[in-house]
Amino acid sequence: MTTLPRINIDEPRWDQSTYTGRAKHFFTITNPLNLLVSPSELDKAKKIVKAYRAGESEPGLTEDEIWRAKHLYDSAYHPDTGEKMNILGRMSAQVPMNMTITGCMMTFYKTSSAVVFWQWINQSFNALVNYTNRSGDSDIPINVLGTSYVLATGGALVTALGLNSLVKKAPPLIGRWVPFAAVAAANCVNIPMMRRKELNDGILVTDEKGNRLGLSQAAARSAITQVVFSRIAMAVPSMVFPPILMNILERRGTLARYPWVGAPLQVFLCGFCLTFATPMCCALFPQKSSLSVSSVESSIKDKIKELPHPVDAVYFNKGL
Repeated sequence: MTTLPRINIDEPRWDQSTYTGRAKHFFTITNPLNLLVSPSELDKAKKIVKAYRAGESEPGLTEDEIWRAKHLYDSAYHPDTGEKMNILGRMSAQVPMNMTITGCMMTFYKTSSAVVFWQWINQSFNALVNYTNRSGDSDIPINVLGTSYVLATGGALVTALGLNSLVKKAPPLIGRWVPFAAVAAANCVNIPMMRRKELNDGILVTDEKGNRLGLSQAAARSAITQVVFSRIAMAVPSMVFPPILMNILERRGTLARYPWVGAPLQVFLCGFCLTFATPMCCALFPQKSSLSVSSVESSIKDKIKELPHPVDAVYFNKGL
């Protein structure tokens, strides 16, 4: 029997230096069908992955079967602790949860009570995702999580309620775009707050081979900027384009004749957009991002100058 060559399952299956490779990776991670996998299948995938990492594997397993087990394992188990994650906080729950919340935010946007409720639901879900996917090495303190949650919710509510009052005399389409502005504002608050320790202390930067060079605040700012941009871009297709269609249907009287169609249609449109936008926007920037040496702190520059072969760029994990 031919022995398959060993594969490195601790790295993504596809080339992460290309956008296509990154997109394939995130399409796999965010696949909502992973939520339907039974607990017994997940346990089996975990056993396969742990055995393979230990240098063992079940006879007859193909490379595709090994990768499938790894992808199922990644979809349900925390990468640092190895514990099964809350099902609603998994990356594979992003599309079904966000399509429901976003669709309702854009349907029920006219009354203050509805705005408060759905923005609160949205930020509560974001807090759950952030907590579920927290680093196992540096846990998010409850006070940081709570402060981020309160400020993000407050920022979203102030933006939504404030803009709603300003656009009352504007064209109806402008009002339909208010939830997007609120979500964008919340992302600009939530992500930097969640990662403020990185902004204060810096994040680890390495050379291309992974050798540690120090902690860089400049790299932290770059990483967080990329994540904020990706999150906002992720919301554009589902929160900018469906309102245009809904506005056309409203002008034609379709929504007046069939008022029950508004929420289901917007949830469906959001789901369609998010199925593609979520992985494609996660893939906008390499997970292992780089920064020119000229942009990092003097202490790191000095350390690089002392190396036998000084490098031109440093590398860091940007996060998600």
